[in-house]
Amino acid sequence: MERLKIRKICYDAFHISKQPRFFLTLIMSMLLLLANADNLCPFSCACFENTETVTCLNVNMEDVPSDFPLWVQTLTVSGNNITTLIGNAFTTNGTSLELLSTLSLSDNNIQNIEASAFERLPNLKALDLSKNHLTYISSDAFRGLRELRNLSLNSCLTKSAVIQLSSALASDSLGKLKRLELSANHIKSIPPLIFDSFNLEVLILTNNSIQSVEREVVNKWLENKKMHVYLEFNPFVCDCTLESLYLWVKNSSQCPDASRLRCSEPESVKGTLVMRLKKEEVDCRNPDLETVSYVFLGIVLALIGVIFLMVLYLNREGIKRWLNNIREACRDQMEVYHYSLSASGTIECEILNGAVSFSGLDYCIYRTVNVTWCCWNSHVWIEFKMK
Repeated sequence: MERLKIRKICYDAFHISKQPRFFLTLIMSMLLLLANADNLCPFSCACFENTETVTCLNVNMEDVPSDFPLWVQTLTVSGNNITTLIGNAFTTNGTSLELLSTLSLSDNNIQNIEASAFERLPNLKALDLSKNHLTYISSDAFRGLRELRNLSLNSCLTKSAVIQLSSALASDSLGKLKRLELSANHIKSIPPLIFDSFNLEVLILTNNSIQSVEREVVNKWLENKKMHVYLEFNPFVCDCTLESLYLWVKNSSQCPDASRLRCSEPESVKGTLVMRLKKEEVDCRNPDLETVSYVFLGIVLALIGVIFLMVLYLNREGIKRWLNNIREACRDQMEVYHYSLSASGTIECEILNGAVSFSGLDYCIYRTVNVTWCCWNSHVWIEFKMK
């Protein structure tokens, strides 16, 4: 491509100027440029064409050079002060670095990654951004990296960047990503959405601040049987919230460092290996929770009882009348059923203070059914009506 451009320039220059001296000078300059087109090397960098490698180490550069040789396949830029990766940052005079497959940008104090920063690297397979101080990651930061297999983001994410990373990893460009390293980033939770865009085979989450893993995330890991997750050196809280992760590491081989996971809380199991916990120690249905449930049930039943008593109290008069009616009805029916009269007759009676008194009789019962009296006279029932 460069040769074609130079030939066109020479051809145009020859027709523009007929002066032999001018033409000769121009031709010599173009030939010199042609000779060095594939041998460019940024100032303060080391270029090794035989190994197709370029290194720019600890030279305090503040911007990404724009004159990398087109043959470079492995590029290492480290120990500098490149605070921002702008869009299309890696080109040579506007030309894509189509052969570049490995790019290491560790320890450059990179703070911002703008949209399409790596878009002109169509064959990049490994990208290392570790040991930077990322505060902003565009949601389109990794656009164009359709061949990327390994992404290293160890010890480089601030709290805001951790949140933004979920959107950046959801890019359609990362469909072939197989290895994601997120070690030492103070990550507390793992968004399940980041696993929807690609099928990871290795996920490194060691040395973070993860205390438990949500059931939804564990289910995502179970769906991808090829995935291996590393979780060592995280402060796990070994209580009910750890149940999903506990069952996963006990019953799955997807966590190679499962035998080294330890509890940090509660104090009773601090330092204990997660694999040695008893199931009841992380069971959400443990006795303590059952006791709490019973107490709550007792309180509910007590409230229902109080409401019932209040209803009875507010309707006490009606209930009293209802009970009296029931009692009278029952008494009448019992009298008809139990008492059989063997004799009948009439005797004299008198009214004393509103009550009925009979002489010569042991006791009497008033029957409301037929308005009569039944009296017991030593050995016989006598039925009669009052005069």
